[in-house]
Amino acid sequence: MKHELWTNEDGLDFFCLAGPQGDAARKLLEPCYRLVWTCDADSHLEAMTRYYAFRNWGEYQADFPEQDSKTYKEMGWE
Repeated sequence: MKHELWTNEDGLDFFCLAGPQGDAARKLLEPCYRLVWTCDADSHLEAMTRYYAFRNWGEYQADFPEQDSKTYKEMGWE
């Protein structure tokens, strides 16, 4: 699934699903946010790993690795 990274002028990030799955999340954004990056990932863990790599933050450590590694398809989101 496609994910989007939005950033504002203060450097605050907002990372969410693209498309209809992310509509509710994006409604929380203030107008000053702009889309700066997208990626495709099959799970939350993969998305966060790619996001951390994009930001050069080192290795992402999941709080709930078993849950976070379930694919979106396994969770019925596709």
